[in-house]
Amino acid sequence: MIRWLTLVMVLVGAATAVLRYSSRGLGLSFNLTPQTELQWYLFSLIFLLGAAYGLRHDVHVRVDVLYSELNPKKRAWIDLIGHVLFLIPFCIVMLYVSWPAVQNSWSIREMSPDPGGLPRYPIKMVILLSFVLLVGQGYSQILKQVSILRGDGEQQPPTVDSQHEVGP
Repeated sequence: MIRWLTLVMVLVGAATAVLRYSSRGLGLSFNLTPQTELQWYLFSLIFLLGAAYGLRHDVHVRVDVLYSELNPKKRAWIDLIGHVLFLIPFCIVMLYVSWPAVQNSWSIREMSPDPGGLPRYPIKMVILLSFVLLVGQGYSQILKQVSILRGDGEQQPPTVDSQHEVGP
């Protein structure tokens, strides 16, 4: 889904740019605010919904100084501590902090301040959804690390089918 959103975002951005510059040459004036905001919304969806996916497939940003040289149990300890002490509390704080803003946005049916702009309240709901998904994936990762530490299984890279291939 993320790759399709990316494709749509790029196409919307390219079409907006072509319309903007070609309309200037023809002396026309188009309101491109909805297309510009749609591109912003698509980027937000990609970024926010991609966080849990990135954690699941271990493609998130990691400062890897020694991590790759450690055995699976030591990596599991690092991941477990990181998820319990940082990821889960951060997500809970973000849900707590974001809830009032999202609730307010929905209560007033917040719109873009720009003429012809899109509604803001639906995209703000995705903030909460993304952190709920990230908490769920974080708990899943915690269970996986506990399983590795118990010796129930060796740490394997996540399996990715050919349609959802993850790069290096």
